[in-house]
Amino acid sequence: MNTRILVLVLVLLMSTLLAGCIPGGGRYDAASPAGFLSGIWHGWIAPVSLVIGLFDNTTRIYEPNNTGWFYDLGFYIAIIGGFGGLSLTRNKLKRKEVRQV
Repeated sequence: MNTRILVLVLVLLMSTLLAGCIPGGGRYDAASPAGFLSGIWHGWIAPVSLVIGLFDNTTRIYEPNNTGWFYDLGFYIAIIGGFGGLSLTRNKLKRKEVRQV
């Protein structure tokens, strides 16, 4: 029972953390645009941003107020690294299962 409460509290804390760093929330403007590290973070949380964006019109998966090429580089590194890494892991697991049979 205590572990369930702990897991619930951790999920709520992580959700709050993620929601506070969502692109398009007004944190960045022309005077202080999102940079490379923000691009990496926004790429990692893109699936969460997409779901939240279904219910909130101000939320986007990509920050419009960014530094340009460096933000794009960070965003795409996170997208490719995160989702591509998952794909490679699944392929390795499938290959191991096929070899064992």
